[in-house]
Amino acid sequence: MTAFTDPGCLVVIPAHNEAHDIARVVTEVREIHGLDVAVVDDASQDNTVKRARAAGAQVLPLSVQLGAWGATQAGMRYALRHGYERVLTMDADGQHEAVWIPNLLSPVIKGDADVTIGCCVRRGSRMRKIAWRILKAVSGLTREDITSGFRAYNRTAFRLLASREATLLEYQDVGVLVLLRNAGLDTHDVEVTMLPRRSGTSRVYHSWFAVMYYMCHTILLGISKRRVRR
Repeated sequence: MTAFTDPGCLVVIPAHNEAHDIARVVTEVREIHGLDVAVVDDASQDNTVKRARAAGAQVLPLSVQLGAWGATQAGMRYALRHGYERVLTMDADGQHEAVWIPNLLSPVIKGDADVTIGCCVRRGSRMRKIAWRILKAVSGLTREDITSGFRAYNRTAFRLLASREATLLEYQDVGVLVLLRNAGLDTHDVEVTMLPRRSGTSRVYHSWFAVMYYMCHTILLGISKRRVRR
């Protein structure tokens, strides 16, 4: 896990009200690996934009809140326009550690995978793990950690995910992974460790209503996409 530089990679960090952690996350990526960082501010109401810029990130402010996937897709479109060959996505809350970035990027750079997913199956509550099992069963996905936002994509993969078809998705997990699978792209798990969230709450698991909406939406999506594939 030694430091390295990949000028062809853009680190995309979607952020909504993450002023508490965003500067530390950006600083670690830039100091350890010297990578370009784009923070996509999802209509935050705190000092996220100011602190991200002060830490050295390119900030892409959204005028309306699109959610984590919409913000991530905006970052991918920025990467396409500016000629990047790889995109690495990570959360703004400090759960993803910059030291694991080489492990994610290496298979993509070598051409061994189109997409890598930072996998940490030990994390999460019992509710989250039950949700994983259900979603993998209905969608036919075999990746271990289907909700991880710590991922690396080659240009073919993030060009697909920047498309209009992917704009219809609401979350970054089942729909994105099924779209990649049905396009014939290779997705590999890479084992990493993740830290507990230091502040704020999960966008999906913060309430029973949010969990039920997420599960119903994602189960229907998984079933429909599985039928199309057959």
